[in-house]
Amino acid sequence: MKRKYELKERARRQAETRSRIVQAAVDLHTSVGSSRTTVSAIAERAGVERHTFYAHFPDERALFRACSQHWRAEHPRPDPARWLELDDPEQQLRGVLSALYGWYEEVEPELEVLLRDATLVPLQAELLGESSEKTAELADTVARAWPRRKAVRAAIGHALEFETWRSLVRRQRLSRKQAVEAMLRLVESA
Repeated sequence: MKRKYELKERARRQAETRSRIVQAAVDLHTSVGSSRTTVSAIAERAGVERHTFYAHFPDERALFRACSQHWRAEHPRPDPARWLELDDPEQQLRGVLSALYGWYEEVEPELEVLLRDATLVPLQAELLGESSEKTAELADTVARAWPRRKAVRAAIGHALEFETWRSLVRRQRLSRKQAVEAMLRLVESA
């Protein structure tokens, strides 16, 4: 009687290899940057040969997609749902900004490198554009609770940006709470 062939062990090893390649690529993309990351460097860090790398990722888009999903799973953006349920628009915005600014603190070094290289690597810019769309959707959602003026929506959108947080907290040396309050005052005055 023939034994039924099962791919279980081989599939497990393939998944582990793919995972090591993705982790190696993410580590390099968030440290030296994707513009300075080579296939050879990824393969070496993952402990595989170049042909193994290409067997798992035949094109750059597949690699960048996998890296983006992996990074986002490791660093999920805060879920604004609990603050958006509040009736007070100021409390909504305060909660969303506080959570988002806390997340920016956690991911700052990696996000800084990813954003820097987005100007050099079109695929990275495309994937970061998806994140920007989510930020714009969040700004639209938060703005619904405020008077419908273009300036209010623009101020909320500005307040949610990573670069706004960096300017306020890193360059102007405000605490997270002070930065949130400054952006609340900006939105209220718009």
